[in-house]
Amino acid sequence: MLMQSTGIMNPPGPSWRARLARSGRCLAGRCVAGLWLAAASITGVQAQDQSDDVLRTTLDNGLEVVIVHSDLAPVVTTQVNYHVGASEASSDFPGTAHAVEHMMFRGGPGLSKDQLSVISANMGGNMNAFTENDRTQYHFTVPAEDLDVALHIEASRMKAIDMSEADWAQERGAIEQEVSGNLSNPAFRFYTQLVEELYRGTPYAWTPLGTRDSFDNTTAARLKAFHDQWYVPNNATLVIAGDVDPQQALARVKTLFGDIPEKTLPGRPDFDFEPVRARTIELPTNSPYGSIYMGWRTPGLQDDDFATTQVLLDVLGSERGELAAMGYDGTALAGGMGGQLQPHAGLAMAVGVFPQGADPAPVRARMRHIIADVVKNGVDPSLVAAAKRRIIAEVDASRESVSGLASAWSDALIKRGLDSPQQMKAQYEAVTVEDVNALAQRLLKPEHAITAVLTPETSGEPTSSEGYGKPEDLTTTPSGPVTLPSWAAHAFDNLDIPVSTLDPKDYRLDNGLRLIVQPETASDRVMVSGAIQTNADLQTPPGKEGVADILEGLYGYGSQSLDRRALRAAVDALGAEESAGTRFGLVVPKAHFDEGLALLADHQLNPVFSKDAFDTLKQQSAQALPGRLKSPGFQNAQAMLAALLPKDDPMQRHATPESIKGITLDDVKQYFARISRPDMTTMVVVGDVDPDKVRDQVARYFGDWQAQGPKPEVDYPAVPLNAAGAYHTPDSAASQSQVSMSQMMDIDRDSEDRFALFLGNQVLSGDFASRLHQALREQRGLVYGVSSNLSLEAHRGRFNVSFGSDPDNVQKARELVIRNLERMQDEPVSDSDLHRAKSILLRAMPMQSASYGAISGSLLNLALADKPLDATTKAAQKFVKLTPDEVQKAFRAYIRPDGFVTGVRGPDTP
Repeated sequence: MLMQSTGIMNPPGPSWRARLARSGRCLAGRCVAGLWLAAASITGVQAQDQSDDVLRTTLDNGLEVVIVHSDLAPVVTTQVNYHVGASEASSDFPGTAHAVEHMMFRGGPGLSKDQLSVISANMGGNMNAFTENDRTQYHFTVPAEDLDVALHIEASRMKAIDMSEADWAQERGAIEQEVSGNLSNPAFRFYTQLVEELYRGTPYAWTPLGTRDSFDNTTAARLKAFHDQWYVPNNATLVIAGDVDPQQALARVKTLFGDIPEKTLPGRPDFDFEPVRARTIELPTNSPYGSIYMGWRTPGLQDDDFATTQVLLDVLGSERGELAAMGYDGTALAGGMGGQLQPHAGLAMAVGVFPQGADPAPVRARMRHIIADVVKNGVDPSLVAAAKRRIIAEVDASRESVSGLASAWSDALIKRGLDSPQQMKAQYEAVTVEDVNALAQRLLKPEHAITAVLTPETSGEPTSSEGYGKPEDLTTTPSGPVTLPSWAAHAFDNLDIPVSTLDPKDYRLDNGLRLIVQPETASDRVMVSGAIQTNADLQTPPGKEGVADILEGLYGYGSQSLDRRALRAAVDALGAEESAGTRFGLVVPKAHFDEGLALLADHQLNPVFSKDAFDTLKQQSAQALPGRLKSPGFQNAQAMLAALLPKDDPMQRHATPESIKGITLDDVKQYFARISRPDMTTMVVVGDVDPDKVRDQVARYFGDWQAQGPKPEVDYPAVPLNAAGAYHTPDSAASQSQVSMSQMMDIDRDSEDRFALFLGNQVLSGDFASRLHQALREQRGLVYGVSSNLSLEAHRGRFNVSFGSDPDNVQKARELVIRNLERMQDEPVSDSDLHRAKSILLRAMPMQSASYGAISGSLLNLALADKPLDATTKAAQKFVKLTPDEVQKAFRAYIRPDGFVTGVRGPDTP
């Protein structure tokens, strides 16, 4: 859905240790590793410049254009970056830029809303947008053949858009649901207070999201004036990356954008920051855990200390650092450091997580001591060296993804005003330990820290509701077939089976381990992704629920030969990233692949079974569990499972205080011996490697790994269909209702009918032109987003619909969902709708090779589902042949409009 980049550092969820250790600490919806290319205004433009695969130029009307060639996949990303955001809005209407972003998808002269929805959907890629304080970006990632169509859309929207009061009235409902969704998150409410304190007196004091009041008082005319002032070529940078010929692409850009006139830009706001005074904020939270945040204002992206700031935050957030150590020595459930950097200023935020009902004072005291020690004694020089290696590696890694490559260029040019992403490397390389220590002394002063304590509160257990009667007769009839403009009229006529660019080598080692290797040359890094097929619900002995989580936690303490800090130091020395467990991975420079693989094998096969580590994890699990069991999220999920499944179904198993108390270290060792099996393990390697050599290397380090006993059953058993039902889970912290509609299905992942269901679901909710999106959002503004999906396993299936809405709109939105499902059963899908759905699915398939992560994830998931590695091509062949009658027949056979369990988590009963 349409996005805007606001957010907070989220406290860890149930798998708190693994989540922090593997994913980093996230702020503003992004993990720390990706934060550092944050927003800035461009400082200049260049005449045409071309080197290697990069072409840069500025058109006569001021539009800056950057085109970067990559042959990673037959995919292209376009990013139109407007140098305007929430900072240019007034304090009375803080969400203006965000509202304009939404209205840009409502169409304009020469491109109506319906045309835009259909064209964007047909391209089958990723279309979205986000609003920051100093930038608004619109991006497409699509098959390379659709570049011309994507450019037509962006040129049309730059020229003009329609903003009628009627359209704004509809979109206002959707954007207000987005606001309500964020305000239902107590941590977001804290974030809004934090930025107000840190950035007081400047436009950064309000988030780009906006408020319901401001949207209620904003007119379409005001939004159009904002667009016409700022959405001009001399205030924009267009980045194109992917499988394109730069000169040919530039010719099309000149044709489509060259005649758009430049305009004189309005003045930009000043930034005169006031001194930050220490303050403590206390808020309740619906999280299972409490959190302590300590935040400071930092230099911004346009400051000379930008690179030093990034290195400092990376050092303080290191797994080898003292904040992370709080989660390993038992002081806290978890700890870390994150940040958010913007052009004129940024913020750093330390976090400590404590159990529900616990005294946060010891965690807070430890955090203060750690920060004070850094200020007094400085940082570990080895952590500075590791941070620099890691940050520089991230710059180089942008070529591992088509969209990542485009983003790297957008961020470097716009947010930093640099000539290229590579130019940042020199800044990072120049950072010294002395620079980092001096910045810490100047920055991390207690008298300038904003502290927040978020304390968990319970909201009550789920209660049954009377359910829902027969829906009202709400019209869902579409406006009819959409006639596309001439430049897109025939772009999607052909339903060609996509030709895969992947040619993986598939090996089976003597011990049963499956190795899949996909050679790629886009980067000098190698990515390893692996998984052990296991199911804790089926493999955990009775009364030992929670043993799997403790085992995963033990991996965080290192291996039997290298303790936690020593292992992290060894990984850092390679400029690598590594994690072990039932899901494991490695990203390492090609030159150090063998060393990295050796570390991964040692960690994966020989986790530490320290009594001290076990005691700490068991204590933390016991402390954290009561809060989790009482949290609205957990209770809501369990209520749904109880309504869908038989009473004794293993999926309903979960840890209890009694089961945690009964777990011993021997239980963990025995569980490890049962689930750690090479014959249940798949490993995928993507990078510039020789497959046969990789096979030999993997055999060298993993070949002695042997399974014990027969293969276990890891697939849930079949279950009967559920009865309809409804329940409500109170959430006192929420202002919006989160609705889940689910039902079990008599179909599994190997059924031939699954193709018809997946194709029909694409018609139902798969894109902006889909029926549920149009009925619930575009036509009525009842929701911000709505989705439906099929979850098919080896022996069972499940159909789900989810949306968020104001409590008084839940019934109406649900009725529209039911009506649309009945329509799928009562009448065949139109030929045009089916053709569009097929086009979307076919054109989305090349995206599976658009990044190293997508390649490895796709191949790994196919292997784990026991599907052939060319299953995507075979699915395409199935989709092309399906008829409207077959889709209708499948929905009649498997979907039960009157068989949903409807769960509502929110402030009021439905």
